[in-house]
Amino acid sequence: MRYLFTLWLFTYTLFAFSIVNPTHQIEANGTVKDMVLNVTELVIGTDNGLVQVYDTVEKRFVKEIQLAKIKDFMGDEIPARVFSVDVYEGRYLFLSDSGKGGYTNLWIEENNQTHLIIGAEQKQAMIKARFIDSRHILLGLLGNEAVLFDVVDKKEIYRVQLSESKFSDFALSLDKHQAVFSCESGILNVIDTHTGKVLLVLQGQNVDNVYKVDFKQGIVSAAGQDRRAALYDTLSGKGTYIQASFLIYATALSPSAKRVAFSMDEENTISIFNRNTKTKIAQLKGQKSTLNTILFQDEERLFSSSDDSTIMVWKINQ
Repeated sequence: MRYLFTLWLFTYTLFAFSIVNPTHQIEANGTVKDMVLNVTELVIGTDNGLVQVYDTVEKRFVKEIQLAKIKDFMGDEIPARVFSVDVYEGRYLFLSDSGKGGYTNLWIEENNQTHLIIGAEQKQAMIKARFIDSRHILLGLLGNEAVLFDVVDKKEIYRVQLSESKFSDFALSLDKHQAVFSCESGILNVIDTHTGKVLLVLQGQNVDNVYKVDFKQGIVSAAGQDRRAALYDTLSGKGTYIQASFLIYATALSPSAKRVAFSMDEENTISIFNRNTKTKIAQLKGQKSTLNTILFQDEERLFSSSDDSTIMVWKINQ
């Protein structure tokens, strides 16, 4: 009898996980396209031409950057979409579709002044932008090119064609010295952000488009269209994956990389796993639309956004 009880307890512990509801919600002024977290500052880009800054301690918006409206093909004025955002030492970086001819514009705002850094006349199909330091910005272009841009001298430091596949996403390591790029082929490239040199090619776990990646403590997580939640160790180059029941649109690693989050089903549930054992420890339920971004603030608190105006705030109690 004691043996049966021990076996039951082991099985229950192995497969039990908690169901978590959001602690509260943040309502952005428009559909959220991208967001980043800088300590306690949540920076949000929306399709309503806005960059909003939310203080996660005071639980209120503390800043807004409004872009001028643009004209659509009918000549009507519409808001510009802000689809990539970042912040570094009080300077806000964002991409918008406000450029003529369908090209994107890259902006920096500092001291309440907004400056156009790369305009439509440069004809750059920029998809994502992140600060490397106060002077340099890493760009991911539609054609899966990695570009390092010097904002002081207004010139490219390098431009590297990573593959012929369409760009999907990139994520920086915590020290910003490396970045992992994903594309529609499922192959990931880890580059040196200062030189553009490809340091490592990660492949074998995803066989289709990788929508999102994250990169912490030498670990890469990849959200696959092939329903594979992939994990790679950049030291060994080896990988593994967790099978999902639906396309995986978003992923994130905790700061220690001991925990990993993936969207795993049609209900946009966020599953939290122990990365080493791949054991599910929590399910976060309540997201209303297709997930696009998950952010860990620490090992227990997370933020997530989807294709609507609601940002969910979560706390795992394990």
